Amino acid sequence: MTDLILLEQSDGIASVTLNRPDKLNALSTGLLGALVETLEQVAGDPAVRVVILTGAGRAFSAGGDRDQTGEPWGVSVEADTALMRRYMESSLLLHEMDAVTIAAVNGPCAGGALALACACDLRFAAASARFVTAFARVGLSGDFGGTATMSWVLGPAKARELYLLSEPVEAYEAEQIGLVSVVVPDDELLPRVRGAAENLLTVAPGALTAMKQNLNDGLRLPLAEVLDREAERQVRCTRDPGFDERFGLQGR
Repeated sequence: MTDLILLEQSDGIASVTLNRPDKLNALSTGLLGALVETLEQVAGDPAVRVVILTGAGRAFSAGGDRDQTGEPWGVSVEADTALMRRYMESSLLLHEMDAVTIAAVNGPCAGGALALACACDLRFAAASARFVTAFARVGLSGDFGGTATMSWVLGPAKARELYLLSEPVEAYEAEQIGLVSVVVPDDELLPRVRGAAENLLTVAPGALTAMKQNLNDGLRLPLAEVLDREAERQVRCTRDPGFDERFGLQGR
């Protein structure tokens, strides 16, 4: 772990901060490697129920680091592909981990960073946030799963528009199209996200995890299989300690 990623944990909430503010948190190999390791750590910690992903300073992240050349890149197509796939595991972790993941987008959010935000369960934005896929502008095809996750969030037509035309989206437009849940003044972003995280902590842990699993299953499985899994998880939730009290059945 390095200071390129800051990790703070308390009361079931883990805050993960991209920490290259002088470079607008550009996604260098060092930062990406540390991000994967950090997300693996929090995903493996049963005490963590909500993960907040944000950026230090005035940006969420400007996307890929254009100034970074040489090692570890350029070895071979196969080696570079394997390394890229390792870094892209961050998106899978954000999407698949049991904890609910929230992107707190505090400023510019571009390229792979936008894909990371789309991999999260929820997105909150500061008024200064600005979103752009950017890949078409620099002759790249896209990474970090954004072509899938943005399609899930916005629908395939809007995702294709944002990728192919690469036009920027301001914060309030992002709210209108459903890319983010809410836009708040810059100085209110982290308190608002923290409040949402604390509200999530009031939900029974097993129910919250099962709900996220159901939602993920709904993206890729036939309805009949989704129903099978929903039924089993719903029944298992009724066996959790305290269910009768929460459901108002105590004493009946």
